[in-house]
Amino acid sequence: MNAPEVKVIKMYAPREEIYPREAKGRYATIRWLCVWLTQLAFYGLPWLVWNDRQALLFDLGARKFYIFGLVLWPQDFIYLAALLIICAYLLFLATAIAGRVWCGFSCPQTVYTEIFLWIERKIEGPRSARMALDRQGPSLKKFSKKTTKHLIWGAVALWTGFTFVGYFTPIKSLVTAVQTLDFGPWEWFWVLFYSFATYGNAGWLREQVCKYMCPYARFQSSMFDRDSLIITYDAKRGEPRAPLGKKADSGSCIDCSLCVQVCPTGIDIRNGLQYECIGCAACVDACNTVMDKIKQPRGLIRYSTEMAMEKGYDAAQIRKRTLRPRVLIYTSILGLIVAAVCLTLYVRTPLKVDVIRDRGSMGREVEDGMIENVYRLQVMNTTEQAHTFRIKVSGMDSLTLTTAPEVTLQATETRAVPIRMRAAHGAGVKGSNKIQVEVTAVDDPSLHVKENAVFIVPRR
Repeated sequence: MNAPEVKVIKMYAPREEIYPREAKGRYATIRWLCVWLTQLAFYGLPWLVWNDRQALLFDLGARKFYIFGLVLWPQDFIYLAALLIICAYLLFLATAIAGRVWCGFSCPQTVYTEIFLWIERKIEGPRSARMALDRQGPSLKKFSKKTTKHLIWGAVALWTGFTFVGYFTPIKSLVTAVQTLDFGPWEWFWVLFYSFATYGNAGWLREQVCKYMCPYARFQSSMFDRDSLIITYDAKRGEPRAPLGKKADSGSCIDCSLCVQVCPTGIDIRNGLQYECIGCAACVDACNTVMDKIKQPRGLIRYSTEMAMEKGYDAAQIRKRTLRPRVLIYTSILGLIVAAVCLTLYVRTPLKVDVIRDRGSMGREVEDGMIENVYRLQVMNTTEQAHTFRIKVSGMDSLTLTTAPEVTLQATETRAVPIRMRAAHGAGVKGSNKIQVEVTAVDDPSLHVKENAVFIVPRR
């Protein structure tokens, strides 16, 4: 009896190196425009100055967030949460309309992979030269090219990590510290961590981040429908495939495989929509270039929708079907959130006051039979100008403030101000009496806050 055949099932397939070919065309131009815009913003914003300080700074040490003319404190965290919600809904809306357009054009992974690939092409050459170089054995030429490439990658990654930390620690102080490498432990950690992540993700992992690590590819289908724009291959027009001039009855596809060669994730779009497709449209540019050369109409591979491919809709009909319930719901929710945030920011008073009773000194009787209560006034000036604030108390007959009625706070300063109030004997009722504490800027009456408090009259 023959022994049973042993079958080996590999649970993990080794990665096949992908050498994306450079694509040129309309969408490649748009993609590079997005690279320039996003990186000019990322690298440039920390250097912008606003009111003699960094325009965009999330100063965790000082617990202040500067967003141009807006200063947010930990109590204003709701605004940062709202900003994240707005970004999420913008992503949902863009996905419902145009599929993974964010992934293909503006995602940091796509942007930095594009930058690192550009560096690789400049040093190692086009796709065929890079493939040949990797097949070669060890040599001085190969070593010098690889070393130069990785050194430049490392420099870009370090500058990216440094800039990232510059959003949380004033970047000018970082420049001073870098001259002596006098970083704090957290600055060291985040500069090196973010640099390593950029170098590893854009230089080595590349498409694996999109295919295996990014969760967006996994749940994007919940935001797609049959009217969402996707990269599509027109099989009716393209099939059957055949080399140019081989078959008279063949389709428009000449099976040149350029659409596969330019794909950064290495898929064949002619096999239909796949979760690995990031919607970068490199295959569209490559195919349109081929169609131009063989005198065929463009659009064999194009942005379209499943419904349009099935029903044969033209561009006008595709645009008309954009305003569907899913898109309208996302747009309405997004509009309401943006309107609510803008309204609350408009009516927001950049003065915060908390009245805290001194629990170590309850209501007590002092000279002349007066009743005294002691409080701590937590005053927060969130504006970027110094102000003098006048303190006023009311709510009980004969209630007066016995401490200084004015306090001056510098720009974005918080101070605990001890205050004492006295009322005549017999004023109010025994126990708790509701009072009000008003704080108003002397030079700007619109900076006005009224807080409720309690004045205690001893029962004995």
